[in-house]
This record gives sequence, C-alpha cells and structure tokens, in this order.
Amino acid sequence: MTSPALQIALAHHRAWTGKDLDLAMTYIADDVVCDAPAGRIDGIQAYREFLGPFAQQLLIRAELIAAFGDESTALIMYDTETIPAKSAPAAECVTVRDGKIVYNRFLFDRTPFEEFRRRQ
Repeated sequence: MTSPALQIALAHHRAWTGKDLDLAMTYIADDVVCDAPAGRIDGIQAYREFLGPFAQQLLIRAELIAAFGDESTALIMYDTETIPAKSAPAAECVTVRDGKIVYNRFLFDRTPFEEFRRRQ
C-alpha cells in the first residue's frame, strides 16, 4: 500500500511530467516553499513559474527510479531526458499536509541547463 504523502507526490509528478501543469498545481499548497538549486521559492505562483518552463518546454520524458513515503513525507528520484541534457537526474523530498505539498526540497544538477543557456 502506498503512503498518503507518496500518493500525492506521485500524482504531482505524473501530472507535470505529462505536461499538465494545471493538474500538477492542484497538488501544491498556496503557501508552498521549495528549496531548489537556484534558491528558495515561496508560494504557488512562484512555484508554477519555476516548474512551468522546464515541464512544458525542456522536458522530453521522465523515468521514475525510486519512490518512498510515509504519512507526511515522500521522496521520489527520477531521470529526465531534456532538450539540454539526455540524462538529468533529480530528486524531490516533499512534505504533505491536508493532501497538498507544502514543502519541496528539489535537487538536480544545474550544470547541463546552464551550459545550454550559455549556448543559446
């Protein structure tokens, strides 16, 4: 049986990797906080602005590597194929409260994306 937090994390992951950002955002709390390599992101609008360009413009495919969770915390690791990088692994450790992601510690290697930006 999948934990409640993991169910939310996986539903969110499936939505944004399926390029359905509107559905993905239904799993995000209005006051979400996300710590990512670029810094802290506060609030649902900033989170959408952070995730949207990657999900809708750069993402080619995503493959789930592992997923674990309990009542309030879930960890997913996946590899994405993107326009800038054939392999761009990432991990998200989320905290879920009342069916919404309230915190996301989002880890990924920014190097391929920075190199791609410089080439543009």
